[in-house]
Amino acid sequence: QVQLMESGGGLVQAGGSLRLSCAASRNIFSFNTMGWYRQAPGKQRELVADITTGGSTNYADSVKGRFTISRDNAKNTLSLQMNKLRPEDTAVYYCNSRPVIPAWGQGTQVTVSS
Repeated sequence: QVQLMESGGGLVQAGGSLRLSCAASRNIFSFNTMGWYRQAPGKQRELVADITTGGSTNYADSVKGRFTISRDNAKNTLSLQMNKLRPEDTAVYYCNSRPVIPAWGQGTQVTVSS
């Protein structure tokens, strides 16, 4: 069973930046589209961004132009650079493949203050 581990969250003021990282216990990055998801309190988990094995990216409308997803298959890592953060970006962020596999990590909390 693969384990996914997210890190890099924190508390930041609106307009600030954070960089999230995801590591996997074994190599799943080379073979799967990978994505960042988030879940805000009282809301369903949603896809924020994904990246194919070939490097093509896709973003939710709410984060286009502000977030950048990237991957390093050799290092088994996935990153999310988040700029111009807004209070509505506050959520727990998770990485997973797309489609998802039953291996959700603990997530990393991102809190954006106004």
